[in-house]
Amino acid sequence: MLKVLIADDHPIVRKGLKEILVESGEAISVDEASNGQEVLDRVWKNEYDVVVLDIAMPGIGGLDVLKQLRREKYASPVLILSRYPEDQYAVRVLKAGADGFLTKESAPEELVQAIKKVARGGKYISASLAEKLAVYLKSDPEKKPHERLSDREFQVMVMLASGKTVGEIAEEMLLSTNTISTYRTRILEKMNMNNNSQIMYYALNEKLID
Repeated sequence: MLKVLIADDHPIVRKGLKEILVESGEAISVDEASNGQEVLDRVWKNEYDVVVLDIAMPGIGGLDVLKQLRREKYASPVLILSRYPEDQYAVRVLKAGADGFLTKESAPEELVQAIKKVARGGKYISASLAEKLAVYLKSDPEKKPHERLSDREFQVMVMLASGKTVGEIAEEMLLSTNTISTYRTRILEKMNMNNNSQIMYYALNEKLID
């Protein structure tokens, strides 16, 4: 039986994912975690065949959890399941050591297939993502402005581009407004921009937001 840990800060999402796996007909048992710290606590106390991580969790986000697990040589596969489009995070999470990436819009059977594949030691990406990665690898090596950002800066940039205020971002990420303001300043400097409107226009052009 595969033992899977699902991490998402929304109880309804966790319940839905658990039902998909339990009702799939596969031999899968499911544990849940509601935030990044809970994931870190659970993985060292229990053995899991696959950890399914959401990127956007309050406090320690999924990408930070992934990096910490890999730094500490955690061996079990990690599958990233995110509401963000593939274009935004796929390359970053795969570089950080994820074993697969799926958006939450994926079909239920695709989630089951992805979990089974990474549990066997494989990597899972969708056909559309494979095509995008091929284009990415062949593209001009000079980085685009958003590729110069750190992972945390990139996360804040996407939230700013989506119209969220510094205060709203601080509340969602459990950080101070001063910290988010500092991130915003760095983002503007690195991307050679002056305001949030330019960030939003850029993100729309690059299809980083819908």
